[in-house]
Amino acid sequence: MSNASSRGQVSSSAAEVYESFFVPSLFQQWTERMCDAARLAPGQRALDVACGTGVLARAAAARVGPTGHVAGIDINEGMLAVARSTSPAIEWQQCPAEQIAFEDGAFDAVLCQFGLMFFADRARAVREMARVLRRGGRLAVAVWDDLASSPGYAAMASLLQRLFGDTATRALQAPFALGAKRGLAQCFAAPDLVDVQIATHEGNAVFESIDAWVYTDIKGWTLAELIDDAQFAQLLEAARLEFRRFVEPDGRVVFRVPAHIASAVKR
Repeated sequence: MSNASSRGQVSSSAAEVYESFFVPSLFQQWTERMCDAARLAPGQRALDVACGTGVLARAAAARVGPTGHVAGIDINEGMLAVARSTSPAIEWQQCPAEQIAFEDGAFDAVLCQFGLMFFADRARAVREMARVLRRGGRLAVAVWDDLASSPGYAAMASLLQRLFGDTATRALQAPFALGAKRGLAQCFAAPDLVDVQIATHEGNAVFESIDAWVYTDIKGWTLAELIDDAQFAQLLEAARLEFRRFVEPDGRVVFRVPAHIASAVKR
């Protein structure tokens, strides 16, 4: 598997698809739950780690209001370009989660929505998130449950394996790498984090159609660099036949995608 695929890195064009399709279909639903887990309040300073195109940072900005401050960091310039264009008032910085470009204790809350599984050194990233928290500040991190708990993506992975082999399949599997709670808990074994809690929440992927689902998964993710136009057409034809069981009477595709939200307090 390429390093870009395993770390969730996308091109600029994929970032635009991500914002337009993935955010409303999959990621938007988690922002309020994440803000609740971090107990965001007006006037606070919040950091969104691995912010992507900024969906969680925008929700955090609404929570902290005009007297608060929100920053978002990501290593992917394509994602940040989209984030800056949608919310110029938020502070956006390009930097890795393992080396956050802020001072100790700079934030009241640090949030990371579906990014931890892609970090090269997850434990170090969590330590960095804790470092930039003030004492008593809260950390909230969301990761997807295991692939088997998401029937739609399990089916997509199976189809990719049959059509294109290991590389494409592993790129789709990568977001589910922390589905086992034990691995997530180990990431939070930092000496200055207390009251660690992990809860599993139900969520749904909702796409307008099978075609929209396939387009979003391929063109809005690392798979855009792995599957050419001919392969995309082949995948789409197969998906239209095999994924009918996920189609609702109104034509939309809906399937469950649960996630774990871990929270902790800075000692």
